[in-house]
Amino acid sequence: MEKSLFPRPEQADCIKELNATARGDSAASLVIQNAKLVNVVSGEILPEMDVAVQGSRIAYVGKDAGHTIDGSTKIIEADGRYLAPGFLDGHCHIESSQITPTQFARAVLPKGTTGGFFDAHEITNVLGLEGLKLMFQEARQTPMASYMQVASCVPSTSSDYETNGASIGPDEVAEAFTWGKDMIGLGEVMNFPGVVYGDERMLGEIEQALKANRIVDGHYTWSPRDDRKLSAYAATGISGDHECTTSEDVIARIRLGQYAKMRRGSAWHDVAETIKAYTEKGLDTRRMMLVTDDRSPESLVDEGHMDFVIRHAIAQGVPPVIAIQMATINTAERFGLSNDIGIIAPGRFADMVLLDGALTDVNVAMTIAAGQVVAENNQIVAELPDFSYPVSALQSVHIDRKITPGEFVIESPVQEGRLEVRAIEVRENQVGTFERHIPVTCSNGEVSSLDGLCKMAVLERHGINGNTGLGLVSGIGFNEPAAIATTVAHDSHNLMVIGSNDARMAEAANAVVEMQGGIAVVSDSGITTLPLPVAGLMSEAPFEEVAAGSKAISQALAAAGCTMNYAFMTLSLLALVVIPEIRLSDTGLVRITDAGFEKVSLFVEEKIDAKVIQ
Repeated sequence: MEKSLFPRPEQADCIKELNATARGDSAASLVIQNAKLVNVVSGEILPEMDVAVQGSRIAYVGKDAGHTIDGSTKIIEADGRYLAPGFLDGHCHIESSQITPTQFARAVLPKGTTGGFFDAHEITNVLGLEGLKLMFQEARQTPMASYMQVASCVPSTSSDYETNGASIGPDEVAEAFTWGKDMIGLGEVMNFPGVVYGDERMLGEIEQALKANRIVDGHYTWSPRDDRKLSAYAATGISGDHECTTSEDVIARIRLGQYAKMRRGSAWHDVAETIKAYTEKGLDTRRMMLVTDDRSPESLVDEGHMDFVIRHAIAQGVPPVIAIQMATINTAERFGLSNDIGIIAPGRFADMVLLDGALTDVNVAMTIAAGQVVAENNQIVAELPDFSYPVSALQSVHIDRKITPGEFVIESPVQEGRLEVRAIEVRENQVGTFERHIPVTCSNGEVSSLDGLCKMAVLERHGINGNTGLGLVSGIGFNEPAAIATTVAHDSHNLMVIGSNDARMAEAANAVVEMQGGIAVVSDSGITTLPLPVAGLMSEAPFEEVAAGSKAISQALAAAGCTMNYAFMTLSLLALVVIPEIRLSDTGLVRITDAGFEKVSLFVEEKIDAKVIQ
């Protein structure tokens, strides 16, 4: 990898220069004058403060940095505006924003996000360690303080339940940790039943992380009231979890010593409930974090990134300084990095945001990352280097046939009559689904009338077995013959198709295959597409173009009757078998019980040879 334009050297390599600058024996490279400093350690707002920077790190914080200034020093006059640490996203999947790390940096740096802890398990499920390394290399050449986590669940459960493009085990986890200290930990351990019941592969991966002195992140969706299971999960060393949807979830995790990550993605609106652990129950906030998890490109434009999440927390009654702590120092401490990031203090990286107006507005006017001004007035001003993806990443949809409408015919166990099916009911602004038993009409040995439901298919696209899983979904809202197809189908990212008309499902599916990944909506209005050729997940195009394409997909869905908030983000999770209650993969319907994962039939009365995996 070429030398970074935004170097982040170890503190030990800078102490002489920082020391000399703080004394005034060397000139600062950058000085910010007359700011209201948001001190996230003391919880104070300190007026009339100066900050002197030497290179990429802070040398001096105090009332007068004049002694550090000479003719070479760049001076920024804050004019009494607020100066806060750069915002940190403590749990984020860049791929879910459908843009590459470089474009992600272009999108979020103007919003004040100067660092993140990225779990690239989406691309890893497609390309294996090659994909993870590509994300790691690209993210590190941006101005962001980019820390990557090794994908823990590739696949998210086992090959009994889904087919993906790669497999990660303890050996691969150990290898990834040799790439550098910024490979910060083990990503969310989604196979929580496997951990609780002692799965050797999952425990082996956690062991490798702990031996490498790395942190382990969680993903636990069982009720916190079963304290034996939650304790068994936490006892393995999993010390943080973002699957908190209630204040009870937050309280249970904090009481067991974990960090509770409160999520406000595009379509996962969990902060309003989870923050009540503080606003109503009064828990200490030191182990509470604000995160995004997944943000669509259009929501990055329409709403923002961590700045938006902080504003949202403030709107729920959290004092501004505490809300900022939840996206700065708390996050840094969770990952053991508070000597580098999360605070404006001597020795730390010069990652800062200058805020216009009231602190409650969180209106980012300027972003400084690694001691350089990288964004002003909501525009990137730093030149970011290019990054090229290999052919293997751009040709990852291995379906070599023309998909036909007949592939979406659902055969029934009776020739004629009405039967109950297990339908997946989507929930707006929630990651979870419900299992609903709904009657459908069968004729000539197949489901002939959807009765308001949509068909769903998951076609294996990695060139492994050619599986197709078929199911039914409620709550989509299509009011005309319409379909959506996409290779963004968490987490195995097979080709997922949802529709009310077989012919349009086939048309949408073929369009995605021809694009080598992406999204296609087919309706009475025609076809709307968004190419995502990087692993079938991301585009290298400027994020503004991808955001416009994402908005066009949303508009096409809404015109066909699917009017959920950021509908695509919710639909993209319907193949993620590790989230309750029921999902569809290429192997069929999978649901989570208190005992673990199990496969179930589409028809309620029909039995299959299913086994529960613990």
